[in-house]
Amino acid sequence: MKRRWKYTIVVAVVLAALLAINTVVIDSETKPAGVTADGGQIFKLSSVDLQVVDHPATNPGPGGEGAPIVLLHCYACSLHWWDQLVPLLNQNHRVITLDLTGFGGSEKPKSGYSISEQARAVSEALNRLGVRGAAVVGHSMGGDVATAVAEGASELVNRVAVIGTPSATDQAKLPVVGRITYTPVIGEALWRLRPDALIRQGYESAFAPGFDYEAAFGNPDQVVEDNRAMTYTSFDLAAAESDQFSNDGTIAARITATGVPFLAILGADDQIVDTPAAAQSFEAVPGATVRVLGDIGHSANLEAPSETAELLLRFAGAAPSPSEIAAAEARAERRKQKAEAAARRKEQAAKRSRKAAKRKQAAAERKRKRAKGKRAKGNFVTTNPVYRSADMIVAPLTTIFKLRYS
Repeated sequence: MKRRWKYTIVVAVVLAALLAINTVVIDSETKPAGVTADGGQIFKLSSVDLQVVDHPATNPGPGGEGAPIVLLHCYACSLHWWDQLVPLLNQNHRVITLDLTGFGGSEKPKSGYSISEQARAVSEALNRLGVRGAAVVGHSMGGDVATAVAEGASELVNRVAVIGTPSATDQAKLPVVGRITYTPVIGEALWRLRPDALIRQGYESAFAPGFDYEAAFGNPDQVVEDNRAMTYTSFDLAAAESDQFSNDGTIAARITATGVPFLAILGADDQIVDTPAAAQSFEAVPGATVRVLGDIGHSANLEAPSETAELLLRFAGAAPSPSEIAAAEARAERRKQKAEAAARRKEQAAKRSRKAAKRKQAAAERKRKRAKGKRAKGNFVTTNPVYRSADMIVAPLTTIFKLRYS
């Protein structure tokens, strides 16, 4: 019996040591960026390297292409979750997809997963692409990032749309298996041991019950590849930061503060988000459009791409086109130049006025000095003893002269 207990203790100690080592190794893992999509390019930004795909408009109308559309994917996903939607959107619109920090082909660093950091990286990438006045669309966690981009870079964003995004943290709940994976030590162990079948099962809740999501992707193994592309750090921290973002302020309140046009697309059969609660929150946003799609789950972009594209095209179509934005910016630049020219003229006039005042002051000073000099000379003549003695001699002679010849 004692020997059995010894073996048990030894096994427990070894297991604990292995778990501890695994936790350290898993938590310290990072991955570099790499191209995983056709047309993808790696943007080396100030804080992180992101994979970006720029889809030009394929058939712009006579008036030129419409506002650019930016698509931000969901948590534990990649830009491939938009593959069905891009061809439906980019006939008259430039469409930009990218992998957020920690996902897909983008870099997986040890930190930088807060929603504000994600938004800054997205904004930097969009600035590099010359995007202005975009319709930014976010799926689930991507809706958080889209909201944060609108908060921090108003010139980039004309309007925001979210798909399957809750307004508050208490309006969403992950399956039990997903929640266990965030438990320290146990989560890292499950991460290392997770089989493909468990990964596939974990993604089922991202769709309506019974939906064949593997058929919706061009690659039936897409969810497995997206999951294995992550590190445990990106998996764990991105979820925590998304919750923190909503805890600090609801999406509805944040969008209301920005004042941008807003569209929410929700699924009636969403297994993650409490759709009635989220819809009620978003309906309180002034001017918001809220659409609840029947028989659709958390991912309308994959479950109902045509209907989703129609809603997004109508929404993006109301935004100013790039040519209209360029014309407005040109007018603003001309107004700025006129204002600057007027300010320069005013400053030059003020300088001339100051110079004239200085000249006038200098002339007055010279005149004062001359007058002072004359008074000093007069005082010198009338008060000097020599001149006074001469005057005493000349004055009588002048009087005699006048009497003699008068």
